[in-house]
Amino acid sequence: MIATFPHMGNIYIMVKTLFDEMGIDYVLPPKCSKKTLEIGAKYSPEMACLPLKINIGNFIESIEKGADTIFITGACGPCRFGYYAEMHREILRDLGYDAEVVALEINEKGLKDLIAKLKKLTGGKKLASLAKPLFKAYKALCMADKIDELSYQTRPLEITKGQTDKVIDDYRNKLLETKSVKETFELMRDTEQRLLNIELERKDTVKVGIVGEIYTLIEPFTNLHIEKILGNMGITAHRSLYISQWIKEHIIKQGLHIKSKKEFAVAAKPYLKTHIGGHALETIGNSVLYARGGYDGVVQIYPLTCMPEIVADGIMPAVRKDYDLPSLTLVMDEITGEAGYLTRIDAFADMLIRRKQLREEKKKNEVLLLRH
Repeated sequence: MIATFPHMGNIYIMVKTLFDEMGIDYVLPPKCSKKTLEIGAKYSPEMACLPLKINIGNFIESIEKGADTIFITGACGPCRFGYYAEMHREILRDLGYDAEVVALEINEKGLKDLIAKLKKLTGGKKLASLAKPLFKAYKALCMADKIDELSYQTRPLEITKGQTDKVIDDYRNKLLETKSVKETFELMRDTEQRLLNIELERKDTVKVGIVGEIYTLIEPFTNLHIEKILGNMGITAHRSLYISQWIKEHIIKQGLHIKSKKEFAVAAKPYLKTHIGGHALETIGNSVLYARGGYDGVVQIYPLTCMPEIVADGIMPAVRKDYDLPSLTLVMDEITGEAGYLTRIDAFADMLIRRKQLREEKKKNEVLLLRH
């Protein structure tokens, strides 16, 4: 078995760590690129959402590098992600690719089917042999997400511009070359320290929350590295969702029967009272939480035809009105033009910066009037 998997933000770091620890032969999919998307869009249904198209591109690129077994998570519920695995199988089979698609999910066959699939990862060994490697893999994912979050904080404040980008680019390149879990952890600790050593200005920046559908939030190719774009404009971006956070809330806590607080659901209740699939509830709830937390604006990102996010997009005007919170909606697909995308972000950023300046000037004038 030569395994592979789809790209989705830092998930490749977790899976790479798991496979390295277990000695599994694998093909790391090339980073998502225009070529990946072109391949996926060519062979996927036109109205399929962007993540499915990119996944198909990931798989074809990996199969052509020698992969013969694809591992992907599955799901149930009101989102098309639930039947991605079956669509992947059909598309790849029609194209003549002899690769097995293993969906790690609990389906109508029950828990036994999932256990049988997990045993493919262990080579037939007991599932207990997965415990330690999974722990290390999840730890690597948490560290990777922490590095990302730290870079979003340093980039807009760095005194020497470009330092954060240099550290992150160096880290990403070296990460692909690590041969062991020990090397991976050492690289991550070194990268975190390099980011902490960057000299920063002490100033109050414009803050923007990023919300939307999980794949377009987490995979930088699909959002054209929006946190990096905003950071280089001097704006602090905060992503509402990380994959390590999602695993903690939806897999670890649920598995241990620990109740999650879900503050976003409480915040969203005046606008959306129930889960409607995807991440619509998180989009609305986190937008409200950002507004209450003093953020200057919100950017919503989602793939074209994503129904839960379309519903959330329809609710966003009410949130904007109630909280005086500027928002920008970016809908992504294979024909999204980078130039137009950057122009909209630039205009939104300029508006937020000017808005903050006017508010600060107003406060200063009010203080001066009180003194006199």
